[in-house]
Amino acid sequence: MVARKFPPRTDSSKAKKVGSEKLKVQKEKIINLPLTKKDVLGLNAGDSVLINGTIVTGRDKMHKFLFYEKPLKKKIPFNLNGVILYHCGPIVGQSDAGYKIVSAGPTTSIRVEAYEHKIISSYGFRGIMGKGGMGERTLEAMKKSGCVYFHAMGGAAAYLADRIKRVVDVWRLEEFGMAEAMWALEVENFPAVVTMDAYGRSLHKEIEKQSFNNLKKLIAK
Repeated sequence: MVARKFPPRTDSSKAKKVGSEKLKVQKEKIINLPLTKKDVLGLNAGDSVLINGTIVTGRDKMHKFLFYEKPLKKKIPFNLNGVILYHCGPIVGQSDAGYKIVSAGPTTSIRVEAYEHKIISSYGFRGIMGKGGMGERTLEAMKKSGCVYFHAMGGAAAYLADRIKRVVDVWRLEEFGMAEAMWALEVENFPAVVTMDAYGRSLHKEIEKQSFNNLKKLIAK
């Protein structure tokens, strides 16, 4: 029989100590809506946040409507100044007690890239939230107007729905349907990460560039 050699055993207490020294856990910033420009300028790409207050949803139809029809702010049943526009088509239940959000995961934001720059400047949004980030035109609009992009968790629609405490109001439900209407939702400790800030930094762009450089190195081998 051949004796097998194993690597020396590591002291688990020492391993934990080393690991704890390297690991830096970032504390979440508490966001209370509505946001001011000063609030926005206090946020940077990479910040983890917990959002409290009223947000509104908006998908493709709502973006096209706001972009092309340009409804006056006074004709919208809730104030959008300083609010976060969430790219989300929620699933909503209804009972005698009223509406209840069942599912509220983010949708891919780049779908509305063509409209977002104008909507930010026209309606006073201080935050855009969705998944996947947005392009250069939106990033420039964020710098100009004072707005940030919050990346919400994909694949956690039921969990995020639990962070919604109540439906405040809904607009264009009969015309656009459940998923495409604009829902005003009161949220509590709704988790997200700032991935595009008002200083022109985009983590999405940085990761894309880094991934491309890594790919070039792999091809060159």
